[in-house]
Amino acid sequence: MSGLLDGKRLVITGVITESSIAYAVARLAQQEGARIVLTAYGRTSLVRRLARRLPHEAPVVELDVTAPDQLATLADRVGEHLDGVDGVLHSIAYAPAECLDGGFMSAGWPEVSTALHTSTYSLQALTVACRPLLRPGASVVGVDFDASRAWPGYDWMGVAKAGLEACSRYLARELGPDGIRVNLVAAGPLRTLAARGIGGDGPAFETGWATRAPLGWDSADADPVARTCLALLSDWLPATTGEIVHADGGHHMIGS
Repeated sequence: MSGLLDGKRLVITGVITESSIAYAVARLAQQEGARIVLTAYGRTSLVRRLARRLPHEAPVVELDVTAPDQLATLADRVGEHLDGVDGVLHSIAYAPAECLDGGFMSAGWPEVSTALHTSTYSLQALTVACRPLLRPGASVVGVDFDASRAWPGYDWMGVAKAGLEACSRYLARELGPDGIRVNLVAAGPLRTLAARGIGGDGPAFETGWATRAPLGWDSADADPVARTCLALLSDWLPATTGEIVHADGGHHMIGS
């Protein structure tokens, strides 16, 4: 039986633990027939160990999305493993501690600029870096957290995510004529490194989310979010671009 991503070639960023959304995407993508390349920032040996735990060991290339020299060579380095790219997962977010947990009014521009560079501009930078390999019909998918409201403790990362949402729409406009789709998946809170700054009191935030979400929510299970990413990376949504697809148990549409 054929898989959802048979023959697809994907670049997946953000694998840092087995609990990460990116790792779940990588694992399920391989199970659905894709060939993948992982990127690693700073802890390449750790990512290589995680790559060996996948159904099929995946090659790993180094990438700091804020380093122009690494972005400039990314297509060549990925091209050593894949002869083209059909999909890119952007699962990258970082903000200095000063930008989170009540730091909105006190964070300085050096810290805020780091958050915006890493968490917002990097979507454009990564997509442009992969552009020489992207084929018509390719899909760029970014991992988001609902930026339509102000979350306790999220502060400047919330601003960065709002920028990410706008960035995805502009990329969708620019790349649409070339047959390339750009979409985001707005995930509910998961127990990942990137999510630790959301909501201040993590357990209470997760419990409240699960209570309000009509479908419920398991903050320890990244698979539902990963499956949503896979749907967008597949050929099954060919006319969908510039969209934010929520994978949050339905929490986003419940009034307070």
